[in-house]
Amino acid sequence: VQFVESGGGLAEPGGSMRLSCVVSGNIVSINGMGWYRQAPGKERELVAGITRRGRTTYADSTRGRFTISKDSAERTVTLQMNDLKPEDSATYYCNTLGPRLGDPYVAWDQGTQVIVRT
Repeated sequence: VQFVESGGGLAEPGGSMRLSCVVSGNIVSINGMGWYRQAPGKERELVAGITRRGRTTYADSTRGRFTISKDSAERTVTLQMNDLKPEDSATYYCNTLGPRLGDPYVAWDQGTQVIVRT
C-alpha cells in the first residue's frame, strides 16, 4: 500500500485548505486511514482518522475545524481544513491508523507542507 499526499501550501489564519491522499495497492487488510502532521521539533500526531466503515476520529485540536472523508472506492482520502490557525502549520502525512486498529504503518511518504501565517 502506498499513500501520496498533495494540496498543501500557504494560507492565512482563518482560511481553508484541502489536502488529498491517493491510496494505491491492496487495501483489503487495512482497517482505517488517517492524516497525521509533524511540526519542526514536535512528534508526529494523528489529526483525523477514518475507518473502512466510515467512522471518524479527530484530535481535540482539530475537531470541529477539520473534516476527513474518503471516496467510495477508498482510493482518495481528503482532509478539509477550515478556520486554520498558525499552530496547524506542519507537514501533513497520510497513513494507516496503525496500532489503533491493528494495522502496520506503511512507509511514510514525503508529506505535504501546510503553512498558516499572515
